[in-house]
Amino acid sequence: MNDLVLSSSDARGVTTLTLNRPEQRNALDGALIETLLERLEALRLDTETRVVVLTGAGHVFCAGADLQWMRDLADADEATNVAGARLIGDLMRALSTLPQVTIARVQGSAFGGGLGIIAACDIAIAVGDAQMAFSEVRLGLSPATIGPVVVSAIGLRAARRLFLTAERIQALEAMRLGLVHEVVNVDGLDSAVARTVDMLLAAGPEALRASKRILTEIGRDGDPEILAAALACLRASDEGHEGLAAFFEKRRPAWQAAPSPRNA
Repeated sequence: MNDLVLSSSDARGVTTLTLNRPEQRNALDGALIETLLERLEALRLDTETRVVVLTGAGHVFCAGADLQWMRDLADADEATNVAGARLIGDLMRALSTLPQVTIARVQGSAFGGGLGIIAACDIAIAVGDAQMAFSEVRLGLSPATIGPVVVSAIGLRAARRLFLTAERIQALEAMRLGLVHEVVNVDGLDSAVARTVDMLLAAGPEALRASKRILTEIGRDGDPEILAAALACLRASDEGHEGLAAFFEKRRPAWQAAPSPRNA
């Protein structure tokens, strides 16, 4: 089996995907992107998985695009070159539209396309010593295909500064800008991710999926009729009835497991 992206799942419905090119700092080449797209496409059809955690092997989350791959594309014919560029955009869209909630477990520095992956995830938790930069312009390139998810995450004004200066920022600055949501020390990373996973698993599975669809619609300026219909449909569903009944009956809804000793 292709081991460029490691995959593991637990009984709670949490799947962890690990970029597995540590010697190349998990740089994105065609093979890695295609493998990750395959994993994401399989998850899109997986109704058992509720949360997807994305991380990297080794000390770097993702160094961005593999520069040898980029050089090979530059020397290829136009169709091959354009197809390679589209591949990165396909990955950003696949991540941002995945039905499950996605968490970027940022265990090290991230650059270029690696920051696109972080921006495309719903939630990002990073270690405090992670450094980040959109370094493309210093290579005579542009962060074009990751632009939409990054601008969605941090806004056009902040993206102008970071895209054009290619400056390195620390994780705390990335949090201030909204690129990551929480910054922790290395020893606290797994517990921070676990706390977030616990909060997500306390929610109704269909409610999470519906909320992601609603957020996508809001990002498109949100048709009020579509948003109202989404809420009405969920409220009338079995899950909606169960959630409201559990609240009034002062009990846990059916989808919530008993608390673990850590949370008891």
